[in-house]
Amino acid sequence: MQKVLLLTIGMFTLGFDAYVVAGLLPDISTTFHINDSQAGQAVSVFTLFYALAAPIFATIFAGKPVRRVLLFALGLFTIANGISALSPNFTVLLVSRAVAGIGAGLYSPLAAAAAAALVSQEKRGRALGMILGGMSMGTVIGVPVGLMIAKHLSWQGTLGLISVIGCVAMLGIIIWFPHLAASAPPSLRERFKMMTNKRVSIIVGITFMTSVASLGLYTYVASILQNLASINEITPYLWVWGVGGIIGSFSIGTLIDRTGRPALLMASILAILAISLFSLPFTIHMSILGFLPFLLWGATGWASQAPQQHLLLEAQPQHGAAAVALNSSANYLGSAVGSSLGGLAMLTGLAPSKLPFAGAALVVLAFAAQLLVLIKKRENKHTIGKEC
Repeated sequence: MQKVLLLTIGMFTLGFDAYVVAGLLPDISTTFHINDSQAGQAVSVFTLFYALAAPIFATIFAGKPVRRVLLFALGLFTIANGISALSPNFTVLLVSRAVAGIGAGLYSPLAAAAAAALVSQEKRGRALGMILGGMSMGTVIGVPVGLMIAKHLSWQGTLGLISVIGCVAMLGIIIWFPHLAASAPPSLRERFKMMTNKRVSIIVGITFMTSVASLGLYTYVASILQNLASINEITPYLWVWGVGGIIGSFSIGTLIDRTGRPALLMASILAILAISLFSLPFTIHMSILGFLPFLLWGATGWASQAPQQHLLLEAQPQHGAAAVALNSSANYLGSAVGSSLGGLAMLTGLAPSKLPFAGAALVVLAFAAQLLVLIKKRENKHTIGKEC
């Protein structure tokens, strides 16, 4: 598990970068004289290229030494963040965010697959939980620290710090990470077959809907809080969301290993997520209770990835990296679609306070799809039992 810990440093950097930008949108808007919905595209472009990079680069680099690809991905990510910090205009910022998304999209699924390969089958859930936990730690620690740096220096200083941490992560991999044997790359036909596999497509589809609701909504936390309760200091809410993320990330792996029922756990996660998003506008004025939806939202949003990755690794054991990359693409494509739809909705006049209801409705759809999966699975077991 010590080698898995090395990978979590890179995931920490990715989590820091992916989620701090949502808190920096007001400052970015001021710097480039644009509105919040336009600035939100800095999040959309990162997540869109993250989604596109995962399957494309998983194919290009399949069979290459894992250590070398991890270093390339982190290097690309780190350099792009440095360029983002020095962007003279919004166009350059968008391009550099896209390149950073490519680096993140290559690193994240490969790190998850490598973590699973470094441990025994019995510890796989915990290894995947640690990987997700690294990203959630980047949120709970990195995002508030990044916002404080932005407050006293600038948002550019925050992105500069991300580049520095990226360099530290690269150094750790260079010195301590082992040379893993790369698995044989699946053919294009096998990749297409995997994407059209009914079981895989349902898992990935649920991931996509969950991400549209959860990550897409996160992009506009600042606008939502301002519209709901005239709250301008969003850092405490991001802290709570991140703490929930840590709880969800580190506990879900153990729950998977102990119960052996990732599909049922996913259904429970979706139910709690839907309730938390729907209740957010009603509890925001209730002092401490107003933080509870953010805690549950963070916990369930982060916890939702490990069961899906576990199910895909079971469904495609020979091509784990490609399967995880596909799920990672769905996750971040959902984030890009969610943030884009949220920005479009606000441009057409929808109040930000209504966005949590839209997110909750979409999670309910994902929950319904997950229930169908569980019912179908139970029917299959019943049929097999009769045949025996």
